[in-house]
Amino acid sequence: MPKGEWLPPVSVAPEISQLVETNELEVIGRLVDASNATLLARITPEIQVIYKPIAGERPLWDFPEGSLAGREVAAFYISELGNFGLVPYTTLREGPYGLGAVQIWVETDEEIDVVEVAQQELPNLRSMALFDAIINNTDRKFGHILFVDLEKIYGVDHGVSFHVEDKLRTVLWQWSGAALNANEVEQIKDLLDQLDEKYLTTLISPAEVTALRFRITRLLENGVFPEPSPDWPAVPWPPY
Repeated sequence: MPKGEWLPPVSVAPEISQLVETNELEVIGRLVDASNATLLARITPEIQVIYKPIAGERPLWDFPEGSLAGREVAAFYISELGNFGLVPYTTLREGPYGLGAVQIWVETDEEIDVVEVAQQELPNLRSMALFDAIINNTDRKFGHILFVDLEKIYGVDHGVSFHVEDKLRTVLWQWSGAALNANEVEQIKDLLDQLDEKYLTTLISPAEVTALRFRITRLLENGVFPEPSPDWPAVPWPPY
């Protein structure tokens, strides 16, 4: 991550982010169900991370080759800047297999039925639905929602976000067409005002930054959550 472009995140202690940025990554496993190389690594005995090297990204027909890691970091930036707090600390750094996205591992409550709970109208899920509309997330599956508990959730796997075309695909359509409340309007107004386009263009293309600004502006003008497009599948497949 370029230094000096953006203040450190407020949701992670500086000493933790520094360790994730600089300590050696020791790969200890691999998530075999992931479509791209997704490696479990150790930073310290207490801190584990997910390491997604660019070299392990499979080419996609609709996203530029080698661009997924930057999108993961861009999603973290928007989550922090917009005060969503939904994406675990994520950075772009070198590792054993080259440059890649590195994200703090999150322990979840295995007793929670994610599919059942994620279909409820909970405030934290509503916040995630708004966040996904902003970043144009094409892959919000149930498995990409991590419940630490019923109050605290995280979203992961944002490598296929920020496309210039509307491609929102999500399992969180509970608020489709619902009006944004006053707090949400202020939240995304502040986000729009604070966007660092110079920093974002180190992670996604200038055209994608322009599209991001357009989506935020459109949300403010329409004042409602987006509805599924008739021209694009509304839910990722498989949804889990």
